[in-house]
Amino acid sequence: MATVKATHKFARISATKVRPFADLVRGMTVQEGLDALRYLPNRGARFLEQVLKSAAANAEDRGARNVERLKIVEARVDGGPMFKRLQPRARGMAFLIKKRFSHIRVGIDAPEVN
Repeated sequence: MATVKATHKFARISATKVRPFADLVRGMTVQEGLDALRYLPNRGARFLEQVLKSAAANAEDRGARNVERLKIVEARVDGGPMFKRLQPRARGMAFLIKKRFSHIRVGIDAPEVN
């Protein structure tokens, strides 16, 4: 049994916005995960859906059969680097704005893959 992976590094969205959807699809089949994410109106669901489609395509490219029935064994969202910007505030102060990135990783359990 091999794990076929796909990643989206430096995704321009905070990890906390994507992590609940990763928890949602972990343990599902690929088709169930795509169906669950398709009708959610969140931007984080779109990012995870793209990575899941890429992992399914990677599994199919490596010769896995019935890609829709393969199980999602790893769905991980880690924090990435940040853009740091200063926003001017009252009385000469400045507040720090952190524009966050994330690394999204999806792994599919694919038997019979070389």
